[in-house]
Amino acid sequence: MATVETATEIRPFRLDVPKEALEDLRRRIEVTRLPSKELVEDRSQGVQLATIQELARYWATDYDWRKAEARLNALPQFTTEIDGVDIHFIHIKSQNEHALPLIMTHGWPGSVIELLETVGPLTDPTAYGGRPEDAFDLVLPSIPGYGFSGEPVEVGWELGRTARAWAELMRRLGYTRYVAQGGDVGAGVSDAMGRQAPDGLIGIHTNLLVPALSGDMPTDTDEERAAAAQIATFGQSGNGYFIEMATRPQTIGYALLDSPVALAAWMLDHDTDAYYKISHAFVDGEPVGNLTRDHILDNITLYWLTGTGASAARSYWEAYGPDHRPRAASLRRRPRSRSASRPSQERSGEPRAVGPRRPIPASPTSTRSTGAVTSPRGKSRSSSPRNYGPRSRRFADCPSPTNYGGHHEYHQRAP
Repeated sequence: MATVETATEIRPFRLDVPKEALEDLRRRIEVTRLPSKELVEDRSQGVQLATIQELARYWATDYDWRKAEARLNALPQFTTEIDGVDIHFIHIKSQNEHALPLIMTHGWPGSVIELLETVGPLTDPTAYGGRPEDAFDLVLPSIPGYGFSGEPVEVGWELGRTARAWAELMRRLGYTRYVAQGGDVGAGVSDAMGRQAPDGLIGIHTNLLVPALSGDMPTDTDEERAAAAQIATFGQSGNGYFIEMATRPQTIGYALLDSPVALAAWMLDHDTDAYYKISHAFVDGEPVGNLTRDHILDNITLYWLTGTGASAARSYWEAYGPDHRPRAASLRRRPRSRSASRPSQERSGEPRAVGPRRPIPASPTSTRSTGAVTSPRGKSRSSSPRNYGPRSRRFADCPSPTNYGGHHEYHQRAP
């Protein structure tokens, strides 16, 4: 009994990156060996030299990680072990006692940092011109292998397994009625939750139409034809990062953990619109909205300090790659109680899930629901010898520049 209680414990989390790690980051940026300038005037050959030079200059001389660290530590953060992996999450409860619980999932190249701007408007909507009944309690987890969550040490952490972990997380937090939202990889997780229909989930929202990633979409209207054309363009010239991570994440991982500038370039080379906005922010000093130099580097620096470039890339192999083993039942709908089968009248405008309900391959390593967590220690790299030392109230020792690398955890447990 004690083992189960320990495994399901929710522990406070606080971040404090050692000064030596930040000094090592700057040193690595300063000794970067850059390629010659691209031979074209646009981004068709990849991230442009002028963009990466200005990003590296600002990162090494003007950027202050401690501001991002303070923003994270100003919010309630926790970790808990689910299915053998430590899951990091932020949990903000609204002052409105009738707030609807919402679990939001980031994607790649993102993290919980990209969701911080939503905290105020969603938990306190009246302060932003909204209505009290629009309030949410927010749960913002880091996907396994991303940020401060543990890194899986076995295959099988595809979308369906993460979806089941999220359902277990909401159960542990005491939520019996909630909704889910996600973008990019997070959209896939939320879509999987909708198909699995765990008890308590009353609806999902995604800002990526997951079925569009595989299979023909309708082209009957001008809007549908335009969307199809965009997908075709992405498949022809915009999906280099997608193919590499979905087929050979380990290969790109060596560069992502060895060079911060390589990591930054890889994360910038995503989609054309976002790239040019980021480029203008660094080269011309003209940010678009909150896509500022600091916000961009907050996210990239999080990937660097946690050493999660490779493990995050593996999530694409798990979800979309051709080499993984068949997973025949991962997203099959699970039985649910009748009381949670429909959204309430107040929130009935949202669909329960996007796309058709059909079986999608499942993990061969997950043979039970996450209702009872009894996985042995060692299934998560957050508890393996790769870390600097045992989890305790003392901060982990920072590695020297000669051995800096891997998934690092800079945190302190609250008493």
